[in-house]
Amino acid sequence: MPYILIVEDEAAIADTLVYALQAEGFTTCWLGLGGVALERLAGEPFDLVILDVGLPDIGGFEVCKRLRRFSEVPVIFLTARSEEIDRVVGLEIGADDYVVKPFSPREVAARVKAILKRTAPRESAASAPSGPFQVDSERVQIHYHGQLLSLTRHEFRLLQNLLAQPERVFSREQLLDGLGVAADVGYERSIDSHVKSLRAKLRQVAAAAEPIQTHRGLGYSYSPRHA
Repeated sequence: MPYILIVEDEAAIADTLVYALQAEGFTTCWLGLGGVALERLAGEPFDLVILDVGLPDIGGFEVCKRLRRFSEVPVIFLTARSEEIDRVVGLEIGADDYVVKPFSPREVAARVKAILKRTAPRESAASAPSGPFQVDSERVQIHYHGQLLSLTRHEFRLLQNLLAQPERVFSREQLLDGLGVAADVGYERSIDSHVKSLRAKLRQVAAAAEPIQTHRGLGYSYSPRHA
């Protein structure tokens, strides 16, 4: 059964989440402090983290930033903040979804199931070449001109999806969905930040190449001719 970590300092909220998730067959662990959660995450394999933004010791955004230094486990933020900028920041620092309080515990459980389904390893060949790229889906690695790229989980999935269909123009919404981020979150512009970071890493290997092409008003594509 998937193992879900709940990081929430309000016992009443945590209890409702534990009940809803266990009713769906998930195993849960509840912690009330961000620092303690990071220690557990560093030494224990969880399948997904539900993370409150307003923790008493370390803010949820900071917890996520530190988590992304050593893990790409999916994260759902819980918060009382409904402003767009907070949602955008949450997604850009590596979250997979963002739920505003008050919320339905059953909806959160449904979102957990959807994210785990989207982020599950796809059945594909262990290693597939695409021009100067070598994609190893089993090891979650991509080599570019023979060099291993240091990619986040989002960057890996973004590049993997582009490489799978050369010259196809993907909209931001399609790419966001491919990352395992809920499409209804509605912040497709966060894709731009991931593309910018990915391009910088590709240029470190081949400075003059532009394998990821921008199509104004449409989205992005992978062009083997420019790789």
